[in-house]
Amino acid sequence: MLSFQEFFTACTGLWKTERIYHSVLQGQVERSYTEFRVESLKGDQKQQILSQSLLSGIKVDLAQMRDDENLCPGFAIAFDTRSETGEEVSMSLKALFVPDAYATLAEAAESSAPVLPVAAHVPAAEEVIQGFYLRDEGYSEAGAVAGRFTYQPTRQTLEMTTYYRRSVAVDQMRIIAPDMRIRTIVTYQRPQPGEVPTVIDLVGFGVEHRQPA
Repeated sequence: MLSFQEFFTACTGLWKTERIYHSVLQGQVERSYTEFRVESLKGDQKQQILSQSLLSGIKVDLAQMRDDENLCPGFAIAFDTRSETGEEVSMSLKALFVPDAYATLAEAAESSAPVLPVAAHVPAAEEVIQGFYLRDEGYSEAGAVAGRFTYQPTRQTLEMTTYYRRSVAVDQMRIIAPDMRIRTIVTYQRPQPGEVPTVIDLVGFGVEHRQPA
């Protein structure tokens, strides 16, 4: 069983994956191949993410973070994707994970916090770590984004829920062996404020393999 910090260490390195995406509303299926290069975040990179103006509604205990950088792990990711139709996309981003023990929502932000989709719910339990998921760049939309995450040590599973302007993405990553992990992605249409996302637009599956150093 990997601890919260050990999970992120286990995610570093070069990973290769083949995914299949089901466009539910359009009735289409597409495959893609991706290579990920992942490194652990350094202290200055974490501070850069925290300084993003979009994150002003999240109060982070910076003193604790400075005393122990391992409290809030994260990674820098660079990847290249090629679809079966020949389309190629390259991107890099940084992601920081801040447990609720070290961060809170400002009162104004808390009152407008979005409702999580059913797929992102986890049972309340001591072993589940929850918090804020902060990125300097989004996947489907440009610019910094903030979402929610959960980590279940017993299942070695990290789940990230992100609200974009037009969609809601629930991205799950589960390590099932030191060199293998399962990835699932469910994307909903973004509903009206206060409503639960229910209209699924895209479902993706993938098996990812870490390459020898």
